[in-house]
Amino acid sequence: MIRIDQLKCAPSKDDKGLIKAVSRKLGIRKEDILELGIIRKSLDARKKPELFNVYSVWVRTGNDEKILKKLRKDASVSVFSPVLYKAPEGGNEKLTHRPVITGMGPAGLFCAYELALRGYKPLIIERGRSVEERKNDVKRFWETGVLDTISNVQFGEGGAGTFSDGKLATSVKDKDGRIHEVLKIFSDNGAPFDILYEQMPHLGTDILPGIVKSIREKIIENGGEVRFETKLTGIAMNEGRVVSVTVTDREGAPEEIPCEVLILATGHSARDTYKMLYDNGLKMEQKPFAAGFRVQHPQKMINLDRYGSYEAAELLGASPYKVTANFEDRGVFSFCMCPGGYVVNASSEEGELCVNGMSYSGRDSANANSAIVVSIPVSEYPSDHPLAGIEYQRNLEKRAYDLAQGRIPAQRYGEFKDAVIKTENSTVSSESSDDGCRGEGFEPVFKGEYEWCDLTGIFDEKINRLFVDGMTSFAHTIRNFDAPEVIMAGVESRTSSPVRIPRDGNLESSISGIYPLGEGAGYAGGITSAAADGLRGAESVIRKYSPLK
Repeated sequence: MIRIDQLKCAPSKDDKGLIKAVSRKLGIRKEDILELGIIRKSLDARKKPELFNVYSVWVRTGNDEKILKKLRKDASVSVFSPVLYKAPEGGNEKLTHRPVITGMGPAGLFCAYELALRGYKPLIIERGRSVEERKNDVKRFWETGVLDTISNVQFGEGGAGTFSDGKLATSVKDKDGRIHEVLKIFSDNGAPFDILYEQMPHLGTDILPGIVKSIREKIIENGGEVRFETKLTGIAMNEGRVVSVTVTDREGAPEEIPCEVLILATGHSARDTYKMLYDNGLKMEQKPFAAGFRVQHPQKMINLDRYGSYEAAELLGASPYKVTANFEDRGVFSFCMCPGGYVVNASSEEGELCVNGMSYSGRDSANANSAIVVSIPVSEYPSDHPLAGIEYQRNLEKRAYDLAQGRIPAQRYGEFKDAVIKTENSTVSSESSDDGCRGEGFEPVFKGEYEWCDLTGIFDEKINRLFVDGMTSFAHTIRNFDAPEVIMAGVESRTSSPVRIPRDGNLESSISGIYPLGEGAGYAGGITSAAADGLRGAESVIRKYSPLK
């Protein structure tokens, strides 16, 4: 097969110009193309408003060798050698009991999926509820403000990413084909096919639950078992190896389950589980993370800046963006950008509040939002205890909660900047805000009640100033990014886990038989990378043990 890179076409909804461009590139008729697939598709907006889709494709013709020989001097044409995912052969060690997987976020879900398909009949325990019930629980929280600590934006089937944009982009290199396999599994379970090649694929909060449910049903069809509202509350060991776990069901009844394999895929918010595991001797260490505020801009403003015209969005959809800056030893950057999205109350513990971003598949709300976060080194933590980063997060979330008694605290950026700079007669110029931020109807879009507050007391002066410096820097990339009308909300504190659970080359922790995976263990940064880490965990189990009879 033939690979073609850097193939440019004018944007269209159905990629109809692609076949014509391929035939022209290869010097063949369209009828000579027997198969055509898209490897990658991205947008070139360097000459906006003149835009191009840039493709990498693979092609099969009846004369591949002849065409490759003719175009051997063209660096954009080469032999296509796909990287195909291949799970290892089963090991020789016998499993006496089925593997136990705790957590049904991407890491746990994909680990269970692979193990079930290979005959290992995993038992999955999830402290939250099924994705169908969870949707109703979260909606009720946003409408009433009454938090369900069992089922919320953080806890439940699908993990925290279920109530996000469903972003599948990742910077992880795919040398083993795991990323493509993750996307293929999503596609096989109801995701649009274009996630396999789009540069920044996404699913949307309205699409993701059905996909998660389909994956769960296939796990069960292949011998797996799922228990919701079941929490890991203890582990037992013998000579440094896990031999059983204790779980507590929805009625509070404990049960001991023997196992030689425990997959830890708890996610980054299972703080009580971290403590239980630490108290039982599991080695942990501090890990830096990032925190800041969620900011909203009119989506039309972002579209105009990124595309060069308002009209392009009708064809290309709401535009995303990514911004980053460095100030001495600290990074400030956008995280989890949600085009046409909502800022949501993402709390999971009483008396504490955090926010996240969310988009539906249509990305059709009036506002864009993203977290603008500052890197938090471990030196900022209150002590050298492995769980001190959790204490740091909780302090931020308590301050955010107290500002508005559990409602989302919000503030216009101009007011925040004036308070941070503290200069005499300080004002923030609005001369540059005539193309969107001051437009009629620029109001916040939230899921959950909000209240206007002074946000300067959540972080210390240094982080507040770094945030302002970042916003100023980003305005050089995106016009009006730091306009005074921009809406801030706090606090964005669950960007990643502040804890890492060390693991060896076989992915086992300091306690043999325990495999820490995904974001909660400190080894992933989003849906796709966590799911790929779940596949890695399954591979380690498969490589060591033979399937259950």
